Amino acid sequence: MLRGLDIRDMLIIDRLELAFQPGLNVLTGETGAGKSILLDALGFVLGWRGRAELVRQGADQGEVTAWFDLPLGHPAHAVLENAGIMVEDELILRRINTRDGRKTAWINDRRVSGEVLRNLSETLVELHGQHDDRGLLNPRGHRQMLDSYAGLEGPLEKTRQTWRALVAAQRDLETAKAKIAEARAEEDFLRHAVAELDALAPEEGEEAMLDTQRRLMQAAEKIRTDIAKAGEALGLQGAEGMVGDASRWLQGVAGDAEGRLDAPLEALEQVLASLDEAQRGVADCLDALSFNTSELEDVEERLFAIRGLARKHGVQPDDLRSFADDLRGRLSVLDDGARDMAVLTVAADAAQAAFDQAAMALREKRQKAATQLDAAMAKELAPLKMERAVFATLLSEAEQPGPDGKDVVAFTVATNPGAPAGPLNKIASGGELSRFLLALKVCLTQDASGLTMIFDEIDRGVGGATADAVGRRLAELAADGQVLVVTHSPQVAALGGHHWRVEKLQTQDETRSTVVPLDAEARIDEIARMLSGDKVTDAARDAARALVKA
Repeated sequence: MLRGLDIRDMLIIDRLELAFQPGLNVLTGETGAGKSILLDALGFVLGWRGRAELVRQGADQGEVTAWFDLPLGHPAHAVLENAGIMVEDELILRRINTRDGRKTAWINDRRVSGEVLRNLSETLVELHGQHDDRGLLNPRGHRQMLDSYAGLEGPLEKTRQTWRALVAAQRDLETAKAKIAEARAEEDFLRHAVAELDALAPEEGEEAMLDTQRRLMQAAEKIRTDIAKAGEALGLQGAEGMVGDASRWLQGVAGDAEGRLDAPLEALEQVLASLDEAQRGVADCLDALSFNTSELEDVEERLFAIRGLARKHGVQPDDLRSFADDLRGRLSVLDDGARDMAVLTVAADAAQAAFDQAAMALREKRQKAATQLDAAMAKELAPLKMERAVFATLLSEAEQPGPDGKDVVAFTVATNPGAPAGPLNKIASGGELSRFLLALKVCLTQDASGLTMIFDEIDRGVGGATADAVGRRLAELAADGQVLVVTHSPQVAALGGHHWRVEKLQTQDETRSTVVPLDAEARIDEIARMLSGDKVTDAARDAARALVKA
């Protein structure tokens, strides 16, 4: 509920503070006094798009602050939570507009974007008037209004669940179709590549092993000759024979050397053992280097085959095996595709059937609610002197289904029997449109409470008993909430619980607008002015008192 509005240096307002109350709040004043400026200022702090130039002439910046009561469970809490703002029971909005057009906004001293303000405003205030394209006149919102009127949250959620399941099933099916089409387009390549890779069957690390083996074979002839010479030098004809001879000669004379040859003999024994170990290593190496010419050819052929396939497919040689596995997986899409497609098609058909069933059940409930709303509107239009008008809620097939079903909802009117029906804002005249909107709002909010609604001259074009009926409907709407109405109708003003007069004050240098709260006597004078014009007579005051007491 809107509790107050503080305006500084906006348009022709220098400083104005208003405290609003629950119930029906009435704003009156002569044409041009600045009543619309109050709505412009409120729309500005709520983030609505409006006039480009709002700052008062001569001021550096304009500022508007609005504060609201925010009870637990109010829809605004969800918007605030998404924005990371914690608010308890009072919500304060403040927005500044500088002379150069920059706008800055805060929610409870937390800086926010205009988008956050606009999202929040949709939960705080409803504005209704003959030129309002945000609310009842906007056909895009009619389906949501009908669903809210009928309390279709449960069926709506079921339809949305089946829609999400349908979208997921269709996505899976389309993905499978795309994969199969892709695989089919390259089937020949896949089968040839897999066969080629399987025939070669490369192993991880094999390329490096073959390369080492090849280099060893290529160098084998050169190094084998030297190794063989080294083996001969180590053998009986070389080092081993000479060391053996030396050992035998020393052993033959060791008995006469008084132990002096023991150490040399022991060292020679160790040399012979080392020579034996070296000869075995050389012999093993010679065995390893022994190969046929065809073996080198075989190694080179496989090595070049592995490297060629790696270049062909743009992968590393060690990745050929995993690459082959990937190709086999892509082929399996084709080989297993028929079975998988059958399963996915059954799932998509089942999801479509579930959505169709939920959407049809939702349509039936909407059709029933539409009939109820049309009947309620007929009852509301009669007291507003529009008993011959026909309001009809039309359901038609949407071009594309969606999470909210398959229906398009449109509120239509025919102002006279036999006249063609059409959209609200295309068929009804200004006064008729005002009454249609008011009746529709009464019907749509019959179970709502705690709403803040603003009606901008919604009674324009009506008078007498019709204006009285309009006022009584506004008072009915305000009984469990808050209604602000800008009006030129004395009948409507007389039914207000709280009354303000908007005045324009002019001097030689400037024009300012202000708002004056009216007490009981001042209120009588204002209603009398609305009845009689500039000259307020005693008769007009008596008529005003009669209206207030009625």
